[in-house]
Amino acid sequence: MSILAIDAGTTGVTALLVAEDAQVVGRGYEEFPQHFPRPGWVEHEPEQIWQATLSACRQALAGTADRPTAIGITDQRETAVLWDRRTLAAPRRAIVWQDRRSAAICDELRDAGHEDRLRELTGLRLDPYFTGTKLRWLAAHDASTWQGVLDGRVVIGTVDSYLVARLTAGARHVTDASNASRTLLFDITTGEWSDELCELIGVPRAALPEVVASYGEVGRSDPAAFLGLDLPIAGIAGDQQAALFGQACYGVGDSKCTYGTGSFVLVNTGAELVRSDAGLLTTVAWMDPSGKLTYALEGAIFVTGAAIQWLRDGLGILGSAAESQALASTVPDSGGVVFVPALTGLGAPDWDPSARGTILGITRGTTRAHLVRATLEAIAFEVRDVIETLPGTTTLRVDGGAAANALLLQLQADQLGLPVERPEVLETTGLGAAFLAGLGTGVWSSTDELADTWRLDRRFEPSAVAGDGSDDGGEYREAAYRRWRAAVERAKGWSCE
Repeated sequence: MSILAIDAGTTGVTALLVAEDAQVVGRGYEEFPQHFPRPGWVEHEPEQIWQATLSACRQALAGTADRPTAIGITDQRETAVLWDRRTLAAPRRAIVWQDRRSAAICDELRDAGHEDRLRELTGLRLDPYFTGTKLRWLAAHDASTWQGVLDGRVVIGTVDSYLVARLTAGARHVTDASNASRTLLFDITTGEWSDELCELIGVPRAALPEVVASYGEVGRSDPAAFLGLDLPIAGIAGDQQAALFGQACYGVGDSKCTYGTGSFVLVNTGAELVRSDAGLLTTVAWMDPSGKLTYALEGAIFVTGAAIQWLRDGLGILGSAAESQALASTVPDSGGVVFVPALTGLGAPDWDPSARGTILGITRGTTRAHLVRATLEAIAFEVRDVIETLPGTTTLRVDGGAAANALLLQLQADQLGLPVERPEVLETTGLGAAFLAGLGTGVWSSTDELADTWRLDRRFEPSAVAGDGSDDGGEYREAAYRRWRAAVERAKGWSCE
């Protein structure tokens, strides 16, 4: 017995077959293209996401004789997807969570005095990151598509909603509460779409999906549409909430950091809706079938793993992302180079959509190894920026592709002064989707049973500092962090768009 988990990320789709003992017994992956029509704009073709989903699932199923009993879905959040209710064809590309085009709309809403009310209802802030302002931009700049929305022919959703529509051949238009909570249209105090917010942003509520629980059957796959499989779709969560679930962070105060395209620190706050004055978001972690909400505080960092990809694809100084550890290890430090990877603006805790990527401290002696090491250091600094707003953190569980980089995790432990724990299964986003679907179909009976499946791979302890003046490692790390904060200030306010 296994669960098929579909993890539709920002650059590709991963499919996992997860057995009852939480081991991955089948795996598939398929990338899809990124589209950058203008600086600061990021788009995806929905059909390409769907085709990548089919390919990844075929690969996962081909790798084992085990047949799945249910489907779990997790997805890149905040991305705005529109499709025809009848044909399921998308009238335009999706606007990706990284996209910055709605910055002026955020400024207009802020200047009109709406941000405090939006934050009260949604736990979010006015930033182009979130779905609602992307939809408002579409209403103003893509009249033909938006007319379809107003007419009822075209529906709105996030990537999870789109995949459920394709899996069920259009029979279901749903999203779970964790994804809904990232749209600027969802009232996290009531667990429902907000008529007030829909009117403010200008989105017809009838075009939005039904909000369902994060686990429990919400539909079935259509065999004609999905690889001949008739399976219950029984788990849905946004990728970061799914990773929190997959890391078995079920207790209040449990925290994790996922190193993916960006990095996201989440802390489980249980039934308490905790507000932050330090740049963190209050969000829904998941909703159970009774409608009870579990909340989380989140620090959203937009570019971390994507910075490594940029070194590989944009600059060509890496042959693969995996080379970063070996190359960065050839130098003892960054040689004074500081890289602020604000390639799509800054998220938590600074929140500046007009910030841009900045490299400082280059000299004639700077090599590509120094730049790669500065990139790994930047990831550790960015996570420290968030963790420092969360007093009481004692240990950080980590996952995601970059968590395979031992140098990065040691740098992270050193910067935090805290142990960093890496589990045996790094693909905890997909694992969380499988856990939700399995919980929703009785494969696992409780979160306690799921917690027992978590296994530690390696614990990274902060490097020892002698304390007698013979070891200046601590002083160096603090000086490097101060340089980082100075560089962040210089990166802010660069774009005038």
